[in-house]
Amino acid sequence: MTIDARIRELGNRHRQLDEAIQRETGRPSVDSLQVRELKQRKLRLKEQINSLEAGAR
Repeated sequence: MTIDARIRELGNRHRQLDEAIQRETGRPSVDSLQVRELKQRKLRLKEQINSLEAGAR
């Protein structure tokens, strides 16, 4: 898998997590623990994307 393909894959997963966070926060009874975990996973993906992008330059 190329670096660009990996970045796209991670970007897709990042967007999916963002959508999951939006769905969870839109519910009447928000599970704050679940939201926190989703946000942490999203941040780790963003860090991986940034690292790959920095290495690709």
